[in-house]
Amino acid sequence: MNLAHTWAGVVAASLLFAIFWMGSLSVYDREIDRWMAPMTRLAMPDQPASFDAQRGSYDAAVKVGARSWTMLQPSDRQPVVRVVYRDGDEALSLYFDPVSGAALPEQGTWAGTRFFFPFHYRLHLRAWDLGEWIVGAAAMAMLLLCVSGVIMHRKLIADFFSLRTRERTARMTLDLHTVTGVLGLPFNFVIALSGLTILSIAFFPSGWKSSYPGKNAFNEDAYSAYSRPMAKKPGTLMPLDALAAKAQQMWGGAAPSAIVVQHPGDAKAYVSVFQSFDRGIVRSAPAIQFDAATGAVLHQSGEMKPIAYAQRFISGMHQIQFRHWLLRALYFALGLSGCVLIFSGFQVWLQARRRRHAAEGRSGVRVVEAIAVGSVTGIVMASVGFMVINRILPLGISVLGTPRYALEIWTFYLVWLVSFAHAWWRPQAAWAEQCRAIAALAVLAVILNWVTTGDHLLRSLFVPRLWPVAGVDAGLLMLAFVALAIGRWLSRAERRVGAAVPDLSGASSHA
Repeated sequence: MNLAHTWAGVVAASLLFAIFWMGSLSVYDREIDRWMAPMTRLAMPDQPASFDAQRGSYDAAVKVGARSWTMLQPSDRQPVVRVVYRDGDEALSLYFDPVSGAALPEQGTWAGTRFFFPFHYRLHLRAWDLGEWIVGAAAMAMLLLCVSGVIMHRKLIADFFSLRTRERTARMTLDLHTVTGVLGLPFNFVIALSGLTILSIAFFPSGWKSSYPGKNAFNEDAYSAYSRPMAKKPGTLMPLDALAAKAQQMWGGAAPSAIVVQHPGDAKAYVSVFQSFDRGIVRSAPAIQFDAATGAVLHQSGEMKPIAYAQRFISGMHQIQFRHWLLRALYFALGLSGCVLIFSGFQVWLQARRRRHAAEGRSGVRVVEAIAVGSVTGIVMASVGFMVINRILPLGISVLGTPRYALEIWTFYLVWLVSFAHAWWRPQAAWAEQCRAIAALAVLAVILNWVTTGDHLLRSLFVPRLWPVAGVDAGLLMLAFVALAIGRWLSRAERRVGAAVPDLSGASSHA
């Protein structure tokens, strides 16, 4: 178990830190969206927006041959009308004022929902679903680390109540690793297992392929879904507000939260009207399908099969899209605790081997340390740099044909790549130096938000529509403070490198 825990951690820790870090940011992805796209910092409207007010964007979707057109009503976390459809290979996400129906300026950013969140489970590797398979392998490694960590630790309960901050750095690091590991053990295990469950259809396709002719048939039986093929003839679309009102009447007054038109412009087009699922854990919303031309009811979602219901419950528990601010904050804190667990695990491994590898002329520690620095402080620095460049670049800018959102993404990867190069060039010192860089960038991001929008932290605290912006600013300032504290601690540890590394094998087999 010691061997499995050590090497599964060393091999998978870099990837796991990226997943945990991006997953923690994804808990507040819509709040990050509002920080990075100031034009969406609107107040929640008193009345639902008209679906028919966006017929212009529907006609545009028909013109480009989109397979579907979606309109989402404003919500507390995203108080704008959002329209989504595909123009060829490009996914368009358009935003509109919920009161006037006017189009908002192009955001020019992928922000939280389109960059941080997909990175968390796909790593932005779409080809052959490669990213999902890599993340799935990392989730399996996390389950192995959770189980082996409990089995190998002989003094688990005693050491959980021991955080010896006045002891040598190696002793304190091991205590920190133990405390965060035990405290977050249920969360880490469940979040890894539920992540695998969400993608179970992709990971275990033989389950449904053995019993159904295709995925549509499986979805219809398991999830009470509905679909029908195109007629490949032109068709019409009746008023969407009328269909929304009809669905609301059938639901006994429950308001629709979204409308999806499948096969826009086709004679066999149909309209799916959805309720919101933000008041329950299950990641599924009641839906009614109407014929787009006549308004006839084609299908109404029924009860899901038990296994499908369990899968959607586990998915909802993982993705936490339901309304519960306290649980959202707890998820965020536990996600960051997982980041601390991985960081301290790297430190335990490095501290136990630096002096021995140096004496033996081996380069293993230097390689692992460079990877660890880039994977931990490097990705945090890149994430904050992503937000800084967002406040610097003007809307509508394009460089050599590269749009603004792509410039932000290139900046993220460039900063991340530089962090690895810096870690190789400045081993050990890179930890503290990159922590100081994170603090500087975080403070700069807050200042730039104030300068470019006028929404400084103190003002945002007294304007309800700006509370999410205030939360992001406060989070950046807290990150700056923590980064400086960790940088100072690591600087002291660097000065002690010449001292002998204490033997911790008697305290824990982690060493």
